[in-house]
Amino acid sequence: MTDRYQQFLERKRMVDPSTGLSDVGELPAFLFPHQRDIVAWALRRGRAAVFAGTGLGKTAMELVWGDKVARHTGKPVLIFAPLAVSAQHIRESNKFGVQARIVKDASEVGPGVNVTNYQKIEHFDLSTLGGVILDESSILKSTDGHYRTRLIQECATVPFRLAATATPAPNDFMELGNHAEFLGVMSYTDMLATFFVHDGGDTQKWRLKGHAENEFWRWMASWSVMLRKPSDLGYDDGKYKLPSLTQNQHTAGVKYAPSMDTGLLFPMEATTMQERIAARRDTVEERVALAASLTPSDRPFVWWCNLNSESEALVRAIHGAVETKGSDPDEVKERKITDFVEGRIRVLVTKPLVAGFGLNFQHCADTGFVGLNDSFEQVFQAVRRFWRFGQTKPVTVHFIAAETEGAVVANLKRKEADAERMAASMVMHMADLASANVRGMVRDRPDYQPTQKIIIPSWLGVAA
Repeated sequence: MTDRYQQFLERKRMVDPSTGLSDVGELPAFLFPHQRDIVAWALRRGRAAVFAGTGLGKTAMELVWGDKVARHTGKPVLIFAPLAVSAQHIRESNKFGVQARIVKDASEVGPGVNVTNYQKIEHFDLSTLGGVILDESSILKSTDGHYRTRLIQECATVPFRLAATATPAPNDFMELGNHAEFLGVMSYTDMLATFFVHDGGDTQKWRLKGHAENEFWRWMASWSVMLRKPSDLGYDDGKYKLPSLTQNQHTAGVKYAPSMDTGLLFPMEATTMQERIAARRDTVEERVALAASLTPSDRPFVWWCNLNSESEALVRAIHGAVETKGSDPDEVKERKITDFVEGRIRVLVTKPLVAGFGLNFQHCADTGFVGLNDSFEQVFQAVRRFWRFGQTKPVTVHFIAAETEGAVVANLKRKEADAERMAASMVMHMADLASANVRGMVRDRPDYQPTQKIIIPSWLGVAA
């Protein structure tokens, strides 16, 4: 019995083999202090997650980390990025003097750092790589997602792995577990079993065990670092202090006609998801007219949509507006976005899923949402394309909703407050631990060392 129980304990041990560099060496001078220390820590660890707020230099850290790993392993490193972000990585690599190239399949992979889109994962043999970097790694959030499963399985033998994102959902512990599983630290199911319990009868909601809270955050800080600004880890914020952000809500009045979707004879505030979708479809004309009236004529602007009918109507209503849509070929998306960044397009119309992640739009300080859904992450990411390090002007964001859409803006604000509160809690718990790890020179790894003897009830009739 003792031997079998010992085997059971061994299976529960946190297996986290060391793969990092013992000697990081010199790092480029262009890195800010917090970036330099985080890169050095991630290299020492070998497999790490960087949950850093937008504009804190994740691209620079990824490029330097990848270059160091490629030189150490003698194998190429591949960065996976969202659509249209690959070209931005190359622009950044040219600025920093780190050699990198865009690749479409395995035949184009060369020494050093290579960049591709998640959509092209099937064209690569990841087992041949020295390292893999996930840019905007929140793609791992879905436990049954195609990319999540494939990345975890195919990267299992890659010795160096880096995940970087600005917004791991702070109240979604599944996403944190998926990051841990991708990095080979612990499976998300083991994480839940070790640190969490079901919240009442709802098996989809988990909460930290009271006695496990400190150990959970210590475990998190051993393989990840979270910061919203440099001062979260004790660094000077300096140039990272952002200009003001103004958010304006606009309500579009509607001329109501009985709806075939809802069957209502009179306008009523939407409450269910079906009613909200119907309200959005029925009020495109009114919301687009209001958006067109708010669009300045003398400076760059981005309108974010959710429906194709919204984007098509905006392009017709705003002179010179150009639409970037999901059905565009990758090279067309990248060309339009590059034209916007470089000033050849003044008004860009697009969707958060197309251009809302990973891109830098600091040259523009005005944006708006002509259509909203309940995804806080999409809104957060889209706004942060403008309100980020490097922005020199106050940023203005317009939110347009029809009077029949219900409390969608209020719902987003509630989610924003919840996310801010949870992120602050995570930073508070992890700051001292992560700062000690990042600034330290040794790799911190929690090890499960059971010391309490098990007491077997006598009624089992089994000798201890």
